[in-house]
Amino acid sequence: MTVTANVAVGEELDPQHAEIITATLPLVGAHIDEITTVFYSRMFAARPELLRNLFNRGNQAQGAQQRALAASIATYATHLVDPNLPHPAELLSRIGHKHASLGITADQYEIVYEHLFAAIVEVLGADTVTAPVAEAWDAVYWMMARTLIELERHLYAEAGVDDGDVYRRARVVAREDDPSGAVLLTVRSTAQPFSGFRPGQYVSVGVTLPDGARQLRQYSLINTPGGNGDLTFAVRPLGEVSNWIRANVRAGDVLDVTVPFGDLPDPEQHHRPLVLVSAGIGITPMIGILEHLASVAPATSVQVWHADRSAATHPLKDRQQELVAALPDATLELWYEEADAHARPGLLNVADVELPEDAEVYLCGGNGFVQAVRAQLQERGVPNERLHCELFSPNDWLLA
Repeated sequence: MTVTANVAVGEELDPQHAEIITATLPLVGAHIDEITTVFYSRMFAARPELLRNLFNRGNQAQGAQQRALAASIATYATHLVDPNLPHPAELLSRIGHKHASLGITADQYEIVYEHLFAAIVEVLGADTVTAPVAEAWDAVYWMMARTLIELERHLYAEAGVDDGDVYRRARVVAREDDPSGAVLLTVRSTAQPFSGFRPGQYVSVGVTLPDGARQLRQYSLINTPGGNGDLTFAVRPLGEVSNWIRANVRAGDVLDVTVPFGDLPDPEQHHRPLVLVSAGIGITPMIGILEHLASVAPATSVQVWHADRSAATHPLKDRQQELVAALPDATLELWYEEADAHARPGLLNVADVELPEDAEVYLCGGNGFVQAVRAQLQERGVPNERLHCELFSPNDWLLA
């Protein structure tokens, strides 16, 4: 599900609150990174289990999650006081699906509120955060929180689960080691089968690491729904969770796996040519989309572009080529940084290829890749509403 505009912001700020937010937004914006850093420090000191068992420790160490939270709050508040700015529906949808994949529930917004507002006072000072200022920012926070809570409840209901009850014990029924170094795992629920999912969606996988921490990571699904409810995803060995999975998980093992979430739109709904653009392990949602097209919409016109360091590091290369060959109106373009007779040299360059004027573009890869290619596509005239990005890390820059 992609949240719609009327769901994204269903309330308006009181005029007095809007005036205060307009006046204080520059000050809060100038200190927002410091505020969010203090917020996480306070929250994890009071609730250390959240860092061990819910939040991504790698993103926290790099400051990525702090920057993403800062950008989302500032973007939401800015829109509330200036409705002429781009609507934050995509932002809220992305956050809501990620929260649902983690099993976030309404009561946890109280925890965030407590420590976030203590951080605001600590950084800006009680003389600045007067009662009217606190009341105005309180209103902004709870408007955003209520919007997300409503969306997440809708997502849970759509998935047929109680709020937050997203985890299933799932047995690994197959493991395949891809020549690129990635690992393909197929899991099956030990109880009720996983229900259907849309191409491009993902699951969260929870593992207990040697230090006892339970860490969660998201992996895009690369298969189509089947009668037995199996889910297949690819894991590239990068980061503590993915490295642990690759080294330790075998067929027969049991993992914690959530029901699928993710807000990439169904590619069939556009009735336009598709362009699927990926780099590295960003190929995984594109494989899921290609599997879907091959199964239910083989006549779709689709261009597939992929960039990698070399043919040896190209994940799921053979399956990508098989799927493109199975679609009568599909083409494949490759870019490898290392010289290869079957690929263009260097980094992906949109100017190298023809682009259908009315194409819907799906884009996934590392932050730098997506930023660069997104800018090139915008220069070629692709409007933002036809650019659908998926990333595997916090992406505050995408809000710009």
